[in-house]
Amino acid sequence: MSKFVLAHIGFEQPTDEIMAAWMKWFEDIKDVTVENVGLGVGKEVSSAGIKDINFDRQVTTGYTIIEVESLEEAVKIAQDCPSITSIKVQEIRAH
Repeated sequence: MSKFVLAHIGFEQPTDEIMAAWMKWFEDIKDVTVENVGLGVGKEVSSAGIKDINFDRQVTTGYTIIEVESLEEAVKIAQDCPSITSIKVQEIRAH
């Protein structure tokens, strides 16, 4: 088994219908979920300086860590998510 992070990208004000779809997805994957984290306000730090993070279609709004057999299985789980813009799926490499 390997751990994967599913980074949730994009924000729009959720309707009751969108929230219900998210809650159903979280319930559907609870057996493989290690952790769910929502992200709030913050700053972006780069060589160009520091700026506020805007809650728009490009913001990372949270992440879910799952433990499954393969990247392909993690991608299938991500495909079922009611994402706003996209989900980035990456294997977690322990050091």
